[in-house]
Amino acid sequence: MKKISKRQKHRQMNEINVVPYIDVMLVLLVIFMVTAPLLTEGVKVDLPQAKAKPIQSSESIPFVVHVTADGEYYVNQDKEQPVALNSIKLRAAAILRSKPATPFLVRGDVNVDFDSVVQAMVALQAAGVDDIGLVTRNPTEN
Repeated sequence: MKKISKRQKHRQMNEINVVPYIDVMLVLLVIFMVTAPLLTEGVKVDLPQAKAKPIQSSESIPFVVHVTADGEYYVNQDKEQPVALNSIKLRAAAILRSKPATPFLVRGDVNVDFDSVVQAMVALQAAGVDDIGLVTRNPTEN
């Protein structure tokens, strides 16, 4: 019989090769870094609390989009003619260029469909408005 010498004996490796795991982790890191900014899609809104203080802005007149219960849009105090969303976007962009410190507000009726309010906010955001406020009524007022 043939004797096997110690040199020819194959020893088992007791170590785990972690290089493939590091490669997988780096690929996952890149994927998450690329997809994370895409997941933050939406309209930025600072919701007022129930007992919010009124805005003290005497320097500039706010640009207010009124949304009625039937989903029609009006700008500022002009209650004569309903306005289309594209017109709101164009007006807001013009105001933003001429007076950048103008506050932009959305005032929705209590019975309005939420989609109509969001569409108004999206139109303002498309015009370049960064801060959009929601007009609310103090619960102690009648």
